[in-house]
Amino acid sequence: MGSRTVDMTRQPCPDRILEDAGGAFGMGAVGGSAFHFVKGLYNSPNGHRLAGGATAVRMNAPRVGGSFAVWGCLFSTFDCAMVHARRKEDPWNSIAAGAATGGLLSLRRGLLATGRSAFFGGVLLALIEGAGIMVNGFYAEQPNYHGQYAPPVVVEELPAVADQPGPARWLRGLLERKQQQGTITGGDLKPEVLELDLPPAAIPSFD
Repeated sequence: MGSRTVDMTRQPCPDRILEDAGGAFGMGAVGGSAFHFVKGLYNSPNGHRLAGGATAVRMNAPRVGGSFAVWGCLFSTFDCAMVHARRKEDPWNSIAAGAATGGLLSLRRGLLATGRSAFFGGVLLALIEGAGIMVNGFYAEQPNYHGQYAPPVVVEELPAVADQPGPARWLRGLLERKQQQGTITGGDLKPEVLELDLPPAAIPSFD
């Protein structure tokens, strides 16, 4: 018995059935509500279109959602059965589950209808899985720059004073000489106390 391959992007098999059934019910309820609301607006007389659309949604949306939930529950059940039997998860499980679901839902209409529904169910899931593989391959080929550092920027050094043209060289030399003179004189300066800064002498008392 080979090792089992687990798809980490989906729920494990027992929980997957409930999740897919709930998701399918929500999808069918939302889509059915939009479709039957528009249909109710179109078929209702003037002055009662909103009421007719709301009535159509209330009567048909739960039914459509329930049909989608049944399909999702059966599909996930067959998918989990294929995963348990083959001990791995790949697109073939979904294709086989789609064919089995379509055939089982059409079983009461005869063998010909069952075979036709199973064929179309398998083809539909094959198209969906193929589109998913193409999309994943497209995004996998995109370069990923997250977490990478930007290339270093080359900074050119400024030319020396001797390499600069005449006016610029003269101005820079003048500034450097002034800085050197300021440094020398600043180091030789001593603090001088002016007479005005001295405290006043005490005035003698003649008493």
